[in-house]
Amino acid sequence: MRQYEAGIVTRQIALSAHGLSKRFTLHTERRFTLKERLVRGRPRGHKDFWALRDVDFEVEKGSFFGIIGHNGSGKSTALKVLAGIYRPTSGQVRVNGRVRALLELGAGFNPELTGRENIQLNASILGLTQREIRLATDQIIEFAGVGDFIDAPVKVYSSGMSVRLGFAVAVTMDPEILIVDEIIAVGDEEFQRRCYDYMFDLRRQGRTVVLVTHSLAMIETMCDSALWLDQGRVKGTGEGTAVVMDYVRQVNEREARQESAADPSEHSREDHQVGANRRGSGEVVLTDIEMLDSAGRTMGSTTTGASV
Repeated sequence: MRQYEAGIVTRQIALSAHGLSKRFTLHTERRFTLKERLVRGRPRGHKDFWALRDVDFEVEKGSFFGIIGHNGSGKSTALKVLAGIYRPTSGQVRVNGRVRALLELGAGFNPELTGRENIQLNASILGLTQREIRLATDQIIEFAGVGDFIDAPVKVYSSGMSVRLGFAVAVTMDPEILIVDEIIAVGDEEFQRRCYDYMFDLRRQGRTVVLVTHSLAMIETMCDSALWLDQGRVKGTGEGTAVVMDYVRQVNEREARQESAADPSEHSREDHQVGANRRGSGEVVLTDIEMLDSAGRTMGSTTTGASV
């Protein structure tokens, strides 16, 4: 266990990444059969895609850690590296504790087996005894709430049923570290609330949760700290609310630049037609509104708590 002394406080680190990078090779040509490979040789033309570049972060034991960013920023790749599904191209990942991951709908399920059989199969792979499997099966079925479908093949499950069963399996197997991609949102409102309540229970028990989400409110209310990824690189890290504010500020600034770069001719025509489609005497006409920050600069949008 890695420990860091800061005065009299000892930090226990559940997960850490240092210089973490992940590269994928994208081929412009593909060979689908052995004949194509023999006749046409190895695929020619490829390019490297870096999903993660030099990422550093640490997750304290017993904390909630959120990862945010635009689609394609490397969030899910980071989770898969932490869960051991991907090997990093370079850098180090250190894990201290039993990890359970819920990354995709029905991940690890055999669609031909029933829900009950998949529970027993997953439990056996995780090394549970037959007695533990029986106890775990009852708990999982109760939590998942899939009803009579528990004895039906998983291939007939809806996406919501699959995620409920997958989440129930992941959290019931006594995780010390729970890694969750944003698939809980697939479930209905009642199940989402049960999931959040259960994660808060995990927190009270001193367990660690790492989650990817586009819900900034969840980061602010649930996460002690957060990581902001942008095109595979760390854009910001620190206290959850502060990271969210920086992220929203960048999104707002980007939208403002796009609006200012747009053709202003349409707005100019409207400004000159101040009398068109208006009511009143016309003695006073509102022609323009600007929103300024505390320094007097024009803002396209603002965030909660900012001076306007």
